[in-house]
Amino acid sequence: MSILILPKERQGQGAFNGGEIIENKPIGFPQEASPLRPYSNLFYWAHARALKDSTIGLHPHRGFEICSFVLAGEIRHYDTKLREWRPLRAGDAQIIRAGNGISHSEWMSQGAEMFQIWFDPNLDKTLSQPASYDDYRLEQFPTHEKEGVSVRTVVGAGSPFYMDTPGVKAQYISLRAGARHRVELASGEVASAYVVRGILSLNGQNAQTSDFVLITDERGPEMEAIDDAEVFVIVSPADPGYLTYEQRRRR
Repeated sequence: MSILILPKERQGQGAFNGGEIIENKPIGFPQEASPLRPYSNLFYWAHARALKDSTIGLHPHRGFEICSFVLAGEIRHYDTKLREWRPLRAGDAQIIRAGNGISHSEWMSQGAEMFQIWFDPNLDKTLSQPASYDDYRLEQFPTHEKEGVSVRTVVGAGSPFYMDTPGVKAQYISLRAGARHRVELASGEVASAYVVRGILSLNGQNAQTSDFVLITDERGPEMEAIDDAEVFVIVSPADPGYLTYEQRRRR
């Protein structure tokens, strides 16, 4: 079992519009100072927070799948395919399958927070496909509760969230203080977790609000909530089975 805990102060940092929107980045772009480089089919992970109402202007994407998971407040999305603004609120999620090209813009309300996570779905296929977009509401995601633990499946069994990127599962897990939950990993899978709030013990190691955790090697750890806690977990294949963008870049 290998558990790497990356605290917020060691993550990459970014900002838009003179600091109206700030980010910490567990997985940054190749030119940035984030200590973690892309791995599995995860290319980029940012936690964005709006200090005031602010808009990230229209900008292009190709190939990647750009996913936004809303943690608090409201965001609105515009792209050159839909040509209209779409609202998303806490618990909602969206995916842009960028395909052969799309541009989009995002507005965040003051106090809004979201994860924006880029997945690498095999660019040999996606770069020739037309772009597409979907948004999903909180109530569409199945939730299971037991013994102080609530598990919302955002990507995976029972969820309508569709991705071209293979082997991805994502869950939003809430634990009351003292509750325990095990993240199950099959052989060849890794887990990437972000503590949204609270303090967790993972096999005896503590992770707190805004810490990022990378879990590798076989069976996943048992989480125990020291305080009430919420954590977002992505399980993905250690080897996606194709050359990722990061692997191509390093060749």
